[in-house]
Amino acid sequence: MLRGKLIHPDILSALGRAGHGSKILIADGNYPFATGVAPGASRVFLNLSPGLLKVTDVLGVLVEAIPIEAASVMQPPSETPPIFAEFSGLLPAEVELEPLDRLAFYAASRDGNVALLIATGEERVYANILLTIGVVKYSTRASAQSACMPALKRLRPTVQANHVPDVFNEEDKS
Repeated sequence: MLRGKLIHPDILSALGRAGHGSKILIADGNYPFATGVAPGASRVFLNLSPGLLKVTDVLGVLVEAIPIEAASVMQPPSETPPIFAEFSGLLPAEVELEPLDRLAFYAASRDGNVALLIATGEERVYANILLTIGVVKYSTRASAQSACMPALKRLRPTVQANHVPDVFNEEDKS
């Protein structure tokens, strides 16, 4: 069983194949899902019904699952849509929204670095957001490694010590 909020297998699979600099497009119900991203991007359709799911629902879960270093939005020619304030409230404090005009946003979304399109049933217009995946800080990896240590040590007796070195113990050079 998974412990985090993100449990969708296709999204998890796509994120597992993505990396630093890869992009994720969370699209509203008006976005051209079939032609609006690069052919190699994974596509996940969460647009069950108008209004289900919302872009902000998906963004709230992704923010807790991946590091985000940048976010672009489709800026209309007139006023700023209210959803942009919601995006800013959900994103990490250091990430500012980068406004792109409609054609520039479509071009960025069709870039080969877009790894995943998540289609939503969002009814608000200009509610698309293009996220750039950041890096996992080394201290986070060290914490994860430390968290795994007890389980690895329990498994050690089942492995022949002279064939598999203990990667967590510098003294073990067997």
